[in-house]
Amino acid sequence: MGLDLLLANSPSPDPNAGGFDLFGIILWPLKWAVELILVAWHWLLTAMGLPAADGLTWVLSIVGLVIVVRAAVFPLFVKQIKSQRKMMEIAPELRKVQEKYRGKKDQLSREAMSRETMALYKRHGTTPMSSCLPLLVQMPIFFALFSVLRDVKMHAEAQVGGVGLLSPELTKEFYDAKLFGSVSLHETLGEAWNSGNTPAIVLLVILVVLMIGSQFFTQLQIISKNLSPEAKTGQAYQMQKIMLYVLPLGFIFSGVFFPLGVVMYWFVSNLWTMAQQFLVIREMPTPGSEAAKAREERLARKGKAINAQGKVVPMAIYEAEEQRKFEELEKAKAETPKREQPMSKKRAKKKGSN
Repeated sequence: MGLDLLLANSPSPDPNAGGFDLFGIILWPLKWAVELILVAWHWLLTAMGLPAADGLTWVLSIVGLVIVVRAAVFPLFVKQIKSQRKMMEIAPELRKVQEKYRGKKDQLSREAMSRETMALYKRHGTTPMSSCLPLLVQMPIFFALFSVLRDVKMHAEAQVGGVGLLSPELTKEFYDAKLFGSVSLHETLGEAWNSGNTPAIVLLVILVVLMIGSQFFTQLQIISKNLSPEAKTGQAYQMQKIMLYVLPLGFIFSGVFFPLGVVMYWFVSNLWTMAQQFLVIREMPTPGSEAAKAREERLARKGKAINAQGKVVPMAIYEAEEQRKFEELEKAKAETPKREQPMSKKRAKKKGSN
């Protein structure tokens, strides 16, 4: 089926379908876009010769869907990393402001503390919300993607399509697709266990184990390589160590109750996150962390270094900048006001006479 025919047959949301569903209305355009990408990948793979109703074709469509979505939100991820980095850089200054007003509960002190804090954020071009906003923007996209995959079984049984290009025919085809001849993409581990579907049980268990392993490795990269020594001394670091072991266990729940298609999406998304985190830690490490030291060593072997502005420059330029800073510092020491020395001598003489 061509994309032009699907566009002509794509349904619109029905306002008379039931009660007022605000959440569904908000997610509708995102789910429409998700279905567009999924169907486009399926059409492309089918055009390349893969069987339209085969489970592998739909699995590869899910993989393509994850790649497109994650690539689209990658700039937001980079912005989030930069915002978090700036928040870490100004943490010592924030603590100074908090210490300055510690114990002061009056209105004037609270307002003064708020002004100084906001001025600090403005000077460094960041806020706590700026480091969270990209993540908040991504959440509806990922939830829409999850909802499309989750709802295929319900729509197929009702003989209806999705909200967009996933027509009733494609929805039924997607629902009937099998891997290895017997593994449905919409079967959960519990259902596979009850029906005695051994291939489905084995595949789902393997995917859950790989999901837990990839999540654990991703978190381990952060706390072992990308934290400065100062960050490893606070309570937040201890919480991160606890979450290192707690978060991956959540995938046990998803592996048991989510259908195989959703688990496949989750696993591919985890692999993307792991690779993405590896590249960020390698190329944009936290200053002072083990990853930052490793990057400096790699650059030094190539005859390069990182200057004060955070840019990679040839070693000769870096050494020239450092030499200039040293000379300016020595010059500033030499130009210390001469009047400070006589005053010190007078004080010493006065102290001796006493």
